Amino acid sequence: MRIRDRGKLKFMPAHFMPEHRALLRELARDALRQPKPLLDEYEILEMENRICYAMEYTYQVKITKWDDGFSYEEKGHVHFLDPIRKEVRMVTGDGSAIAIKFADIIAVEVVE
Repeated sequence: MRIRDRGKLKFMPAHFMPEHRALLRELARDALRQPKPLLDEYEILEMENRICYAMEYTYQVKITKWDDGFSYEEKGHVHFLDPIRKEVRMVTGDGSAIAIKFADIIAVEVVE
């Protein structure tokens, strides 16, 4: 005799609350987070040189930034280095200006 079970349907009433679904989404997102990579002085110096090179010759640069466990890529032209606020200001391909903190940058690539 085969057992006729409802399978996943019997647990569906537990997912009717929005708070429960939001918590499950947050748990899934936490599982994907990565720790921030540690950079040594040589890597930081090399990234600074690439940024200055791209700014001097107006090359496009691809900056990988780390934000809350995830890495994001930004492409554009470096417009200004702000030593007081410690950030790189760049203009993206669509013309919008963004600012990236020095501490959040994990990789720099010059696109010639």
